[in-house]
Amino acid sequence: MTIQLHDTLRGRKVPFEPLNAGEVTMYLCGPTVYNYAHIGNARPAVVFDLLARILRRRYKLTFARNITDVDDKIIAASQETGEPIEAITACYAKVYNDDMAALGVQPPDVEPYATQHIDVMIAMIEKLIAGGFAYEAEGHVLFDVGAHKKYGELSKRDLREMIAGSRVEVAPYKKAAQDFVLWKPSEDEQPGWDSPWGRGRPGWHIECSAMAEKHLGETIDIHAGGMDLVFPHHENECAQSSCAHGGAPFARYWLHNGFLSIDETKMSKSLGNVLLVHDLIKTIPGEVIRLALLGAHYRQPLDWSAETLSSARRMLDRLYGAVRGIEVSDEVRAAAEVPAALVEALEDDINTPKALAEFFALARALNKSNDPVEMETLAAQMYAAGDLMGLLCSDPEAWFAGHVEGDMPADEIESLIAKRNEARAAKDFQAADAIRDQLAEAGIMIEDGAGGTTWRRNG
Repeated sequence: MTIQLHDTLRGRKVPFEPLNAGEVTMYLCGPTVYNYAHIGNARPAVVFDLLARILRRRYKLTFARNITDVDDKIIAASQETGEPIEAITACYAKVYNDDMAALGVQPPDVEPYATQHIDVMIAMIEKLIAGGFAYEAEGHVLFDVGAHKKYGELSKRDLREMIAGSRVEVAPYKKAAQDFVLWKPSEDEQPGWDSPWGRGRPGWHIECSAMAEKHLGETIDIHAGGMDLVFPHHENECAQSSCAHGGAPFARYWLHNGFLSIDETKMSKSLGNVLLVHDLIKTIPGEVIRLALLGAHYRQPLDWSAETLSSARRMLDRLYGAVRGIEVSDEVRAAAEVPAALVEALEDDINTPKALAEFFALARALNKSNDPVEMETLAAQMYAAGDLMGLLCSDPEAWFAGHVEGDMPADEIESLIAKRNEARAAKDFQAADAIRDQLAEAGIMIEDGAGGTTWRRNG
């Protein structure tokens, strides 16, 4: 089966074929490092981490995810806090990577920093000026949107309609309101670099184009990001890169994940409902957050709520519960393959709901089996599926022993189970039932079996 991906430019799902056989290049817009990442920022990181895992099964992948460490928001944060820009960007770049790692996001193959690629950006801007696609004005360099006939193709916007409906105030140095900044002058207290147009700094859009060109080539296979970046960021990237490269396409496939809301409300600072990953992972296992982000199809909107998390936790309890107590040898685990139906679901435009359904079908088969060899084989297949999806990364016993704020600690649970067993041995079934009820009220489900009493949290 050929991998199928939904290409935003073509507006439909199409077979994926890399530019060079056996090799794939992929670029994901990374963070602007001036603050903590919120849960909406985490969705593309998790979704396209999964895509990278899928691609690596078939291809040699070079995956780049950038760090934007020069930006007006970073400058504002420095002015507000008095902290040097370098300290702010270094701190939040590390925090971002640590927080994403807690969600099972693997490091990219290349992590370019914008400030380390200023020379590449200047060179690209010079090409655009020479080609008649950009112009200098009052220390600024701007991309001439009107000079690129395909502008608006990615976002399905008509330039004439954009001009007619424009509410953007035309700066005196702009030919048209839609023209966007490639280079801007810097004041003495602002970060800046020498350029043919004076001391200044790059615009946001040119940064990604230049870094992608440097590390992945003029035409890349996949460019990914959130739906919010389609316009203007990706539209502008697409335009400037194509114009700088003689009309060659910037990306052969454009992938975008859907929006994330909080309790059916748009996330915003003004509403005070911005959820930071750095805070969430203090009380919620990163694997729960990862599964919650993968629970819906990546192109669909995702509503984040307490029930979203509770459901993800219950699902993980079922998966861990299936493999709990089953010893899997290194040899059997190494030989295990991910079930074909699960792989097919993921290769069909990252269909995680269908892939998870196959994962649970595997868990049900394991729960029903009484054959030790079959149970070991099925458990190994579950671990292989988990390796692909970034799930089942913990020891099952450690998973059930773990707790978050408000949960009953594992040692207290074990103590109550021991007292219940003592009551049962003394045939004090009323006391035993009372302890079971106490545990149930705390969200702890217990199961008595030949090997003793096991327990799990019920979300």
